[in-house]
Amino acid sequence: MKRLLLAAGGGGDAITTAMTHAALHGPDEPALILTYAWERLVVDPVPGPRRPSDFTGTVPAGPTLRLVTPDSAPRPPAGSLLPRLAADLRAELGLLDPYGGAVGLARQITEAAAYCGTDHVDVVDVGGDVLADGSEPTLRSPLGDALALAACAHAPLSTSVHVAGPGLDSEVPEASLLPLLGAPLRALTAADTHVVERVFAWHPSEASALLVAAARGIRGVCGTRDAPDPVTLTDASPNLYRLTLDRALELNTLARALAGTTDLDAAERASLQVCGFSEIARERARAAGAHQDTASPPSPEGGATLPERFADWERSTARRGIAYVTTRRIAEELALRPQQSAELRAHLLAASPARHAPPLWRLSPTER
Repeated sequence: MKRLLLAAGGGGDAITTAMTHAALHGPDEPALILTYAWERLVVDPVPGPRRPSDFTGTVPAGPTLRLVTPDSAPRPPAGSLLPRLAADLRAELGLLDPYGGAVGLARQITEAAAYCGTDHVDVVDVGGDVLADGSEPTLRSPLGDALALAACAHAPLSTSVHVAGPGLDSEVPEASLLPLLGAPLRALTAADTHVVERVFAWHPSEASALLVAAARGIRGVCGTRDAPDPVTLTDASPNLYRLTLDRALELNTLARALAGTTDLDAAERASLQVCGFSEIARERARAAGAHQDTASPPSPEGGATLPERFADWERSTARRGIAYVTTRRIAEELALRPQQSAELRAHLLAASPARHAPPLWRLSPTER
């Protein structure tokens, strides 16, 4: 028998799901993690989630379910980090295809349960937007999580819903989530992070990186990219919570609206009605803008070196009260290419290794 887990939101949720599995059942317990290939434009230039036909080298695990392996690859122009994740995580990865709506996803989850020889699925979400009611002003990506809940409600399996790191994805604030979550199931520890520690040398997930940092004891204000406010790591940040599926559905208005949907277009219409926006439409708009802007980033004025550019950026960022930053924020705000990111990482590790609070970077305090 294999444990069956479902990474609710796609992207980096598979990383948190692997860590949750290791914490609850041990890193060597066989498991299958179901996840979307929905990795946003930083990884995949094609808007929306990918489906099995967007990959080569997947392995059938049922009539509609496919496993992603290290030998799988996205078909250009699509992009995906799932094959590389499959190489670095101990659990198998199964590809969720949401184009059949909640009903199609329920079929895939049921096939996965038969493949694993189990009648139970653990849903895992980092941050807590799986419990969003749709009205939160900072909500950005509710559809994948809500579809996961709606599909589990349709599947003939018992289901537990887990939230790790409340508020760490900058979508629903920690203060709003804690009254809904009850007592934590347990706090994740540094030992629980070993199963995923290699991933952050290359994966851009920020919420999972913050969870790992919190589990390793880091506390303080952390700057992430594309969020209106920084995230503060608190004593609640490494906590893992468990809810019943009924309770999660009670809280998630969009998940209830998705019941019975049989295609992604209907799911997108439900998101527009409940939340007032479609994240897929937003991705289409961003992709169109990216295609129109083909200019290269401007060269730094005065020929500043990479360490000098980082030092200037660090001073201005630290003045805003931010103590830690993610690798992704550094790379995006300094417009670094992958080789430049690697060069800056090597420089910082050599010049000031105390800056590295893996998987985050500690900023030097500055006078305000």
